[in-house]
Amino acid sequence: MENNKENNSNSNSPLGEGGGIDANGYYGEFGGAYIPEILHGTVERLNAAYQAIKGDASFKAEYYDLLKHYVGRPSPLYFAKRLSEKYNTKIYLKREDLNHTGAHKINNALGQILLAKRMGKSRIIAETGAGQHGVATATACALMGLECTVFMGKIDVERQFLNVQKMRMLGAKVEPVTSGSSTLKDATNEAIRYWCSNPDSFYIIGSTVGPHPYPDMVGYFQSVISEEIKDQLQEQIGRDYPDYLMACVGGGSNAMGTYYHFLSDERVKIISAEAGGLGINSGETAATISIGSKGIIHGFRTLLMQDTDGQIIEPYSISAGLDYPGIGPAHAFYSKIGRTKVHPINDDEALEAAFELTKLEGIIPAIESAHALALLKKEKGTFKPDDIVVLTVSGRGDKDMDTYVKFFTPHP
Repeated sequence: MENNKENNSNSNSPLGEGGGIDANGYYGEFGGAYIPEILHGTVERLNAAYQAIKGDASFKAEYYDLLKHYVGRPSPLYFAKRLSEKYNTKIYLKREDLNHTGAHKINNALGQILLAKRMGKSRIIAETGAGQHGVATATACALMGLECTVFMGKIDVERQFLNVQKMRMLGAKVEPVTSGSSTLKDATNEAIRYWCSNPDSFYIIGSTVGPHPYPDMVGYFQSVISEEIKDQLQEQIGRDYPDYLMACVGGGSNAMGTYYHFLSDERVKIISAEAGGLGINSGETAATISIGSKGIIHGFRTLLMQDTDGQIIEPYSISAGLDYPGIGPAHAFYSKIGRTKVHPINDDEALEAAFELTKLEGIIPAIESAHALALLKKEKGTFKPDDIVVLTVSGRGDKDMDTYVKFFTPHP
């Protein structure tokens, strides 16, 4: 959201608030709106409504009231003392795992549901991978009394059974998708097909992907994360910026929210973790930025995992929330211009980082977040003792316990 504090950066970066997007929804050469004609009017009306609420004081008041009294914001910025001692630097964790529903996804779901109500929409659709966006959307729909359908790959339905049950209990209809690899990409395909047949529906996209204005809009609603980081750092250490920001990227919503108000501040080094799977050369990976090439998917231009004929290569990650064959257009752009540094994190590295945080700080993170935590080991040699490192724990590990149990070996 909008931060009224002056940015004291000496940066000459072209990335202002909003992260360098132009009027047509492009971040450099990435982004845009590549959509069927039947959706053109729908998306144009959505963009007009979105632009209108950005300057609407009553909308912001309602949104911030929900964030405070329903979601439980601000989420804590926690100084991780034992983790800091291990890495010989000062590590702060932005605790999005403590939000209502257990992840950052609720920030965006509530923003979009309020927008849907303003537009007079009553039927909501969504896609989900790990299930957290599905749960957040189902929660928002229950709160507002709206019809909700969530598309989810059959494999994700099986490995995220608890979240499926939550969505159904909240009143949502969960549609298992059996096409393709039966994961997030295919759930998104099916949601878009349904949207084309039912353009009066409001499609709540959960990450910074899809046709314009979705990447910008999701980033805007998630920017409350970086807004709070600035205020909390000012309160705790007497300055409103860190030396390092870290987050995981799949589609990239929690990362965009974490980076939003710092993108033009070159004092802040930004490092992203993408899902390496079994290794970027293994054929079993979701490291899109590392090995992807330019292409179009789900209504936008970005980096994609694809073969020489332009056919999508199925991604793999131990994390149901990171196994997407593309990347948000903003993140593709930031990597290309060198604003962000990106490390592919393999499954075993993410698991090691998850168990380490649990042991040292008593926090069980989502596997997605564990990929970001693994960046600490990758970057350990670059940290100074007085550096301030802020890392977003985007979700909690409840949904991943079955996976963790398979790999955890308790000490005798």
